[in-house]
Amino acid sequence: MTGFPAGSRARISLIVATTAALALTASACGGGSGPSTSADGTVTVTVNDMPAKTDPVNRKIFLQDVSAFEKLHPKIKVVPHEGQMDPQTFSTKLAGGQLENAFYVYYTDPAGLIAKHQAADISPYLSQFPAVNQVKPQLRKVFQDASGHTYGLPEGNYSMGLVYNRALFRQAGLDPASPPTTWDEVRADAKKIAALGHGVVGYGDYSKSNTGGWHFTAEMYSRGGDVAKQQPDGSWKADFDNATGKAVLRQLHDMRWTDGSMGQRQLLEWADLLQMMGSGKLGMYLATSDNIPTIAAQYKGDSKDYGLGPIPDGKGTLAGGGGFMFNPKDTPDQIKAAMAWVMFKYENPDRIEMGAARASQAKQPVGLPEPNIWTGAAADAKAAADKKHANVPVANYAPFEQSLPGIPLVLEPPKAQQIYAVLDTAMAKVLTQKGADIDALLSDASQQVDSLLAAQ
Repeated sequence: MTGFPAGSRARISLIVATTAALALTASACGGGSGPSTSADGTVTVTVNDMPAKTDPVNRKIFLQDVSAFEKLHPKIKVVPHEGQMDPQTFSTKLAGGQLENAFYVYYTDPAGLIAKHQAADISPYLSQFPAVNQVKPQLRKVFQDASGHTYGLPEGNYSMGLVYNRALFRQAGLDPASPPTTWDEVRADAKKIAALGHGVVGYGDYSKSNTGGWHFTAEMYSRGGDVAKQQPDGSWKADFDNATGKAVLRQLHDMRWTDGSMGQRQLLEWADLLQMMGSGKLGMYLATSDNIPTIAAQYKGDSKDYGLGPIPDGKGTLAGGGGFMFNPKDTPDQIKAAMAWVMFKYENPDRIEMGAARASQAKQPVGLPEPNIWTGAAADAKAAADKKHANVPVANYAPFEQSLPGIPLVLEPPKAQQIYAVLDTAMAKVLTQKGADIDALLSDASQQVDSLLAAQ
């Protein structure tokens, strides 16, 4: 689950499993099947990630980029498909020759695909695309095996921070330029915000539809803990029935029942906290940066009222995103052509300025601290373009952006969605039952997660 950010690549299996199956269009030429090169030397490649017709602005941008790419590369023809890779149909599409030549995956997917030899090794071709070296090494590593061979290219990223209401901070006598950086400070600030009354909630959290387990995981990471740990033999076991897991649930229990800073309404899921923030009734919650323009656009909030701070305690932050891998049945010509497209569209430092200008003109958010896959000169170019074309209050996100280099990025656990569903129960009971037995909740959840991981 990648932060449930509206308008971006949210890892919501309950939705993805349905929409991706509907959106993916069957390949006319079939990834890796049929002739890869025509008599005149033209290489045809199928790619996915084209926005649906229900997103006309980004679909138009995508198709403009296809035309620009084909003009620059007259011997490559791009056949775009909607949607991304659906894990439930992936193997069938691969076996049936219907998988695209380049296909979008989430950061939780590459390790499994590499282990099963279900993606092409693109290492021999990387030297032809030097811009790859300006992508953050930790993102490139997601697509590498233990030997350092590369099987994919990053496209975007996100990490969790603390979205907060600057207006409520001022009303509560808090400094909106200095959001809390520890969980103790979150608790103290939440009490002051809730004391404003009139239905204002100091801190909000999830406990339904896999969102509770997702946030529990983020809170474990922030304290330096984990949810699942790989064993020496390569297997995985639950790793939250411990002091860190108890600290996560104990703090939420005490904020809910002792402080009264989390409000009476619980069993919240993704949109609930955005709606509460948009209505001016919520002080803080964990989220990704792109929640802020969504709150403004969909829930009638004022973007100037919202800030973004670092993940509390800062010992780790749940990170995600996605990129492109390549059909193992691709010919070398198809791999190089598909890589050329991905590099042009998604990893192209020369188009950073143009992309920011175009997005701003299309009233898409420009200036959010993430996604940002770049280092070096490309990172400098992005910062300059964001400053020039920003249409969001960039200064409000400075606490988050300044903290990023010092906080380790931690990916989701294996079988993330199933684990999150199990952990929903612990979150829900702590927030709805004053006498919840935290030790028993964690022990029971740990046993269930161990069974899930043993079955993978």
